Amino acid sequence: MALFAYRAVDTTGRIVAGRADALNLVDLEMRLRRMELDLIGGSPVERRAIFGASVPRREIIHFCFHLELLIRAGVPILEGLADLRDSIENERFREIIADLIESIEGGQKLSQAMEKHPKIFNRVFVSLIEAGETAGRLPEILQRIIETLKWEDELVSHTKKLLMYPAFVGVIVLAVSCFLMVYLVPMLKSLIKNLGQVLPAQTKILFYVSDMLIEYWYVALLLPIALFVFVKILLEVNPLARARFDAIKLKIPLAGDILRKIILSRFANTFAILYASGIPIVESIRTTQGIVGNQAIQFGLERVEQMIGEGQNVTASFQSVRLFPPLVIRMLRIGESTGSLDASLANVSYFYNRDVKESVEKAQQMIGPMLTVLLATMLLWIVMSIIGPIYDIIAKINV
Repeated sequence: MALFAYRAVDTTGRIVAGRADALNLVDLEMRLRRMELDLIGGSPVERRAIFGASVPRREIIHFCFHLELLIRAGVPILEGLADLRDSIENERFREIIADLIESIEGGQKLSQAMEKHPKIFNRVFVSLIEAGETAGRLPEILQRIIETLKWEDELVSHTKKLLMYPAFVGVIVLAVSCFLMVYLVPMLKSLIKNLGQVLPAQTKILFYVSDMLIEYWYVALLLPIALFVFVKILLEVNPLARARFDAIKLKIPLAGDILRKIILSRFANTFAILYASGIPIVESIRTTQGIVGNQAIQFGLERVEQMIGEGQNVTASFQSVRLFPPLVIRMLRIGESTGSLDASLANVSYFYNRDVKESVEKAQQMIGPMLTVLLATMLLWIVMSIIGPIYDIIAKINV
């Protein structure tokens, strides 16, 4: 089945342009006639390669929102997808929706069609859609997905706020340091050496660093890039190195604690939605393992899945791997004992969501003074290394 771009006339005489899947022009004309449109002309459109394509999260949110409205209004999924395909501006996403339509017309369910595009519709997304199709609650599931995507978008925004300021200040610190080392220090070096003064150790170190930076500037420029590429390749090809690196990230002062909270917040929110949608606990935990983005926590969730599969309760399993703090474990225990585990999981998600926001705000307040102290310390070292010998000479002249 091919994709055709067409121009047609509706019952009021208005010209309509769009795209539709059809076997040929005759089939296209018949499909448009069922939509009360008379075909004027049409031509096949070449489908672009969509493998590996990325779509902005906001586009997916709009897609889910409009698809939910159409399904609630009683519009069949195929017609709803066709309307969305013709109205979406993102070319890659339009091609993906066209592929969904083709798969559904071939007899597949919506979840099965989405499963072919894991980079756009991840495992959690597909599992929720499948649960909605099975239970006949697809509009409600789409609404939950919209809330989750908006929450993730907000979480990403908080994370960017945390990283943007230190990155900006770090660039300024690096630029100022390079300027001092490459331009100012060499000028003062010649002045101090002409005075014939014995240089203290800190001044010798400063001059040595400046000379090395000037002479081997290309090493200072290329070494961080080469190191970054090497570490990235190593983490991709070596699972053990990846696990150790992820564990180290969680132990970094200040940033590690915030990263752990962000990961567990994403897990708790997704786990709550999966379980509330009727997906069994073990399958929900297995599904969330692929979204945490940290091997150390993923291994912990795999142990939780194994222990629950062996017959242990949820609270004891999470408590044994020490992923959550005592307050969260207490919430899970209460939910499990009262039979309202989905409500307890929602409370866990709320707890982490609020905790992440507060932690990010505190980190932003602390990072500014810390970077200021770092810059001041570096400048003080440079100034003292230069002023010290000059002050000694002035003191001897006065004597």
